[in-house]
Amino acid sequence: MPDLQHDTSIVLRLPLANPITNASPAALYEYALSRGEAMLAARGQLVADTGKFTGRSPKDKYIVRDVLTEETVDWGPVNQALSPEHFEQLQETMFDAAAEKQLFVQDLFVGSDPKLQRPVRIVTEKAWHSLFVRNLFIPEGAPSGAPSAGERPGWTVLDLPSVRAHPTHHGTRGTTAVAVDVRRRLVLIANTEYAGEIKKSIFSVLNYELPHEGVLPMHCSANAGDDGDVALFFGLSGTGKTTLSADPERVLIGDDEHGWSDDGVFNFEGGCYAKAIGLTPETEPEIYAASTRFGAVLENVVFDPDTRFVDFFDARKTENTRSAYPLHFIPNASDSGRAGHPTNVVFLAADAFGVMPPIAELTPAQAKYHFLSGYTAKVAGTERGVTEPQATFSACFGAPFMALPPITYARMLGERLERHGTRVWLVNTGWTGGPYGVGERIALKHTRALLDAALHGALDEVPRRRDPVFGVAVPKEVPGVPSELLVPRDTWDDAEAYDEQARKLSGMFTDNFERFGELVDDDVRGAGPIG
Repeated sequence: MPDLQHDTSIVLRLPLANPITNASPAALYEYALSRGEAMLAARGQLVADTGKFTGRSPKDKYIVRDVLTEETVDWGPVNQALSPEHFEQLQETMFDAAAEKQLFVQDLFVGSDPKLQRPVRIVTEKAWHSLFVRNLFIPEGAPSGAPSAGERPGWTVLDLPSVRAHPTHHGTRGTTAVAVDVRRRLVLIANTEYAGEIKKSIFSVLNYELPHEGVLPMHCSANAGDDGDVALFFGLSGTGKTTLSADPERVLIGDDEHGWSDDGVFNFEGGCYAKAIGLTPETEPEIYAASTRFGAVLENVVFDPDTRFVDFFDARKTENTRSAYPLHFIPNASDSGRAGHPTNVVFLAADAFGVMPPIAELTPAQAKYHFLSGYTAKVAGTERGVTEPQATFSACFGAPFMALPPITYARMLGERLERHGTRVWLVNTGWTGGPYGVGERIALKHTRALLDAALHGALDEVPRRRDPVFGVAVPKEVPGVPSELLVPRDTWDDAEAYDEQARKLSGMFTDNFERFGELVDDDVRGAGPIG
């Protein structure tokens, strides 16, 4: 990979008219409420509506294609190319608009490791976006020994929802754009109020930069036990990544984005961005408590207009309701955001076909196979047009944010797993007894029991059976879990229907992996489904 030589001079000339810089949460509440951007809920949360954009716009994400990125970025539908000329025109349009607005500025950090940390200046049109990023990133100077802005080049994000891109002038697909210029270290976000675009844009640039420094960036949550054992949880949205890492018996390192360096694991962020749909104090007490207090930012939730109490089960706006809060809102969160090398890695998949076993241990080759596959499933009702379970394969459990070829990250992960003797588990948080609509979702208490057993070594001496579909090693018994749950076919009333679904899902895995066939070793190529 070439050395990263950046031109940061352009972002220093960002025109700002009377910016409100590094405002406190209380002040940002006042600005957001007085400007009509958000409303106050009964327990002190700030509630915002993101309009028609209730999630990310992956088809509107661009990276400037230049001499720095030409040979390094994995160009295609995920990483769409934008010419330097078009970026400059979009930049001019947005800078002109910025000069006429009162904007909010937060000077923050990304990365809890002082040696790898970098500053980021986030400029937003919305006051509630400024509170969102203050919650999600690391306040300037918080970590001990962090470098100053002058010691490590920083990034700038300019987020203007009121500005619309123009396809002819700016080279975009439509009026929405999330455009990244690596050389300038500048991100431009236009025509979307979904705050998650800001968070994920910085994750994307770290996924580009950190491998150049020998660090593996990961879309995962992380926690640690009392004896220092570290667990990573990879998974796509809806698989339980945030929920399962928020374990009151373990220290939470972070809920979404981490790096794995020669020194161990470190959180990129200073906050959590949890799904809020169906949130209850019984099932997710830590997240519920963090989401029902002053300082939390709730997106697209529904609440009673008179009492202002939030109904976390109301999905009329979107299934993708969100809660953004600082990491310290979780009582057992790590103060440093850092830990040692992982003892266990967990791949989470919400299998809506009801085929995958609830837990299995993977060989090194199987670990690489399933990391590159990045499987979960969408279910009916979560997206328009989805009427039956649909397999979703997202390489590295985060393809929309990976700027380099997936095989780059897979090789880095494989090397670290081998070097540190890390064990890898595949956990199905989806359905059993039938597919979605027929069977039922595996109970959270059973998933927690499975993970507790794996992380505490309770499965070390337990006999295994080879799963007939995926060839993975499934324990024959797990404390606190019904034995029949461990054999998916036995939970179905119709065994032939199970076999049909198994053949269907197996074929999807095989078809998806064909694109990696010539890039991996024979043992990885042969580590997929056997049934």
